[in-house]
Amino acid sequence: MKLKQIWIVIFILVSSVGYTQLKTITNKTSYPFWIHVPEKKNNEKQPVLIFLHGKSLSGTNLNRVRRYGVLRAMDKGRKIPAIVVAPQLAKGSWNPDKVLEVLEYIKKNYNVDESRIYVCGMSLGGYGTLHFAGKHADKITAAVAICGGGNVKDGCKLATIPLWIQHGDVDYIVPMSESKKVVDAIKKCDENAEVTLTIIKGGNHGNVERLFHEDALYDWLFKQKRE
Repeated sequence: MKLKQIWIVIFILVSSVGYTQLKTITNKTSYPFWIHVPEKKNNEKQPVLIFLHGKSLSGTNLNRVRRYGVLRAMDKGRKIPAIVVAPQLAKGSWNPDKVLEVLEYIKKNYNVDESRIYVCGMSLGGYGTLHFAGKHADKITAAVAICGGGNVKDGCKLATIPLWIQHGDVDYIVPMSESKKVVDAIKKCDENAEVTLTIIKGGNHGNVERLFHEDALYDWLFKQKRE
């Protein structure tokens, strides 16, 4: 077998490993979704991480959701110690109640640690994350929103959970002010709220995707626990 052929076989094998750890669930909730369930140890309860994608991954082909973000990081080898759920939006904006529907399905059908339920998203998914947290903060533990925004009127609800909001300083698609104004609303409601705004120097609307491939996002999320 030629060297080139060997590398092709290796690539196929590595790719198949990435795909076997994820499966799709459709026609059970309003949003179809990808799910990865880690191997259980002694039937222990597991945390949940929901990833909400941006507008460019919307549609009816679930494979699009793997193009960037948490699933892309997993396909490149990242191990995430949680039930990972990545729904797909067909069009428009994320509906907080439909995201909740997905979460409730997961809680009903899997062994979930309800003290450790996390949401993260980028761009339209960043908005979706903060809209979901703004309406259903009592259902989640913490959230990370990247290059998105939120509803100012949700400030007091958002102030009740740990939030890490990140935005690039050269984002010309979604202005940095979108993140700043929701953080200001949270701080106005509760100056001691556990919200962090990180401005990424040189970050534009696309290159901040690298955050999903770094430890910091996951380390911060998974250390949060609801009492």
